[in-house]
Amino acid sequence: MNINENIRQRLLIYQENEITEHHIYKMLARQCTSPENRRILETISADELRHYHNWRKYSQQDVKPNRFKVWVYYLISRVLGFTFGIKLMERGEEGAQDNYAELEGVIPEAAAIAQEENEHEDVLIELLDEERLRYTGSIVLGLNDALVELTGALAGLTLALQDTKLIALTGSITGIAAALSMGASEYLSTKSEVVEMDKDPVRASIYTGVAYVVTVLILILPYLVLENYYVCLACTLIAAVLIIGCFNYYISVAKDEPFKKRFLEMAGLSLGVAALSFGVGFVMRTFFGIEM
Repeated sequence: MNINENIRQRLLIYQENEITEHHIYKMLARQCTSPENRRILETISADELRHYHNWRKYSQQDVKPNRFKVWVYYLISRVLGFTFGIKLMERGEEGAQDNYAELEGVIPEAAAIAQEENEHEDVLIELLDEERLRYTGSIVLGLNDALVELTGALAGLTLALQDTKLIALTGSITGIAAALSMGASEYLSTKSEVVEMDKDPVRASIYTGVAYVVTVLILILPYLVLENYYVCLACTLIAAVLIIGCFNYYISVAKDEPFKKRFLEMAGLSLGVAALSFGVGFVMRTFFGIEM
């Protein structure tokens, strides 16, 4: 079949995408410990290779994978979870997949490949079962409680104590105690939920506690390295917003949930509590006339 140069160049781009994704899925499958997840990843990898050869039949030219892209998405998947890495990669290829159907008049298989990319692979990806996503609720519990409680506590303590080291010490004790309490509460809560049999109470409590502790350490860090307590509070609030933004972006990609609504809700709650606590600290300091 004779195709013009413009279409051939598009085919070469599609080939590179397909062969690159083939290698990404293949590498992830090798590292996967779950037999079912490994089977799904190997199936998608084989599909990508088949698509590559379909395009190759018309371009009559071999294309090498983008090794940089292979390693970037592989590392992202290893660090942040293969579900997040895969869905992030697929988001980046949505435009190319939509353009497949435009070649239907020239290449008979184009429409079938477009449909398989948009439907078949999406179904397979949804079948992937990743532990960290099963415990998202526990992570959200620890993260959200730490952000709301500790930003509020630090805001109140900042005005009440006006000493960075004392604020850091008080905040750390409060945060660690709250993390242990939240972990214990999540353990009892998960244990009593008969419906959620796929969640282990001990792991759920660990995810909640770890999420809480990590958030506490990040929020308290400015008070350990800076001297001006107002600057420390500003840095803590900025860190809280960044944590909320990063976590909600992760969830929006990995679980296909809306980003904006969740982000504004969590950010508004955390900053609102911080503002109220700052006001409480001011009132208490004025009322009791305490000077540190």
